[in-house]
Amino acid sequence: MTIEQMQKLIREKKYRLTMHAELERDADQISFQEMEEALLSTRCEIIEEYPNDPRGGSCLILGFTRQNMPVHFVCGLREPDTLIVVTIYRPDPHRWLNWRVRKGGM
Repeated sequence: MTIEQMQKLIREKKYRLTMHAELERDADQISFQEMEEALLSTRCEIIEEYPNDPRGGSCLILGFTRQNMPVHFVCGLREPDTLIVVTIYRPDPHRWLNWRVRKGGM
């Protein structure tokens, strides 16, 4: 999956959140607007890929809201035209270097 493919599906509203993603989004108080802003951001990038994910290939995406707040997403494609958001959260600055690299190999 490329950023362009993912953003096309977001713009077309062809995505769904897993129950886990809904719980994490709610816990971190991330609105749907912030979620879409971050995923459609020009600074959005894939920072890790998980081709062997048992649920199907997925990746960790970093995006930024309009308020420049970082948000992490684990997403994958299911069916040819549906983006599945597996989880969504605000990354902990104590665990990430500039939001892209895990500190200490965590």
